[in-house]
Amino acid sequence: MEEIHFKGRKVLITGGLGFIGSNLARRLVHLGAEVVIVDSLIPQYGGNLFNISDIQDKISINVSDVRDEHSFRNLVQGKDYLFNLAAQTSHLDSMNDPYTDLEINCRAQLSILEACRQYNPTVRVVFTSTRQLYGKPDYLPVDEKHLLRPVDVNGINKMAGEWYHILYNNVYGIRSTALRLTNTYGPGMRVKDTRQTFLGIWIRLLLEGKPFEVWGGEQLRDYTYVDDVVDALLMAAVSEKAAGKIYNLGGDCVISLQGTAKTMVEANGGGEYVVREFPAERKRIDIGDYFSDYKLFQLDLGWTPKVSLLDGLTNTLNFYRKNLEHYL
Repeated sequence: MEEIHFKGRKVLITGGLGFIGSNLARRLVHLGAEVVIVDSLIPQYGGNLFNISDIQDKISINVSDVRDEHSFRNLVQGKDYLFNLAAQTSHLDSMNDPYTDLEINCRAQLSILEACRQYNPTVRVVFTSTRQLYGKPDYLPVDEKHLLRPVDVNGINKMAGEWYHILYNNVYGIRSTALRLTNTYGPGMRVKDTRQTFLGIWIRLLLEGKPFEVWGGEQLRDYTYVDDVVDALLMAAVSEKAAGKIYNLGGDCVISLQGTAKTMVEANGGGEYVVREFPAERKRIDIGDYFSDYKLFQLDLGWTPKVSLLDGLTNTLNFYRKNLEHYL
């Protein structure tokens, strides 16, 4: 089905040199789409040219910032699909530098949608949102009816960005879907620090033969392997039923942080970790246990995560065993 929808179609991916964007680009190339990537390549935001080294001759890359309204007006014209993935993802950075987070996750989203409204109102848009919008859960698993109560600046700005997409869908007919992602992992993720996810630094330290730190350890989490996220993005893009909707994604299992650490060590065939107290600056914005109810997306579009945590971590570790130097 996806081959029919994307073959020969013009696709724009913002944040396309990043972790999820590059995996999406690769899949779209295999489906026969004409892919244009927009990425600022600002070092702290995760864009990495090595992510697309195997497909770089099959795609177009435009190095520009989503905050640049003028370049985006040209880029959006004539496109059939827009996967809007560009974001500032660090929760800590958003607290230390709230205005930059506001510019990227909020104001830039509005100008992207304005460009669509003025220059390509028929484009189909999929926006990657975050489970961080829910804050500390009142109940588990968290479904889409849960109160939105972000615990940091990043969550508030992502919430605004998400709702601009839904508003433009409802008022201007720019068909948009928002997917609230949980912990996404896999080849191409940022591993040199904790800006994207703690799993990255665990992988790096494990492969460097150093013990990694597990903070707290009892908190429950779910994780989505990147291939499952790419499936979800493509399904949302081709479904008319999904226009104007917000969906949770989730993982194949619910597991504690310590259980995650054990699974990672198992996937690696060895390694060490230490359990520590939460650092004070992280504790203030930690949400405790979290796992998603993704039944609505499953019901509407038939999506379900296919890759187990053990298999996903094994694939990811194998990738970085070969390519770690490109990500440090």
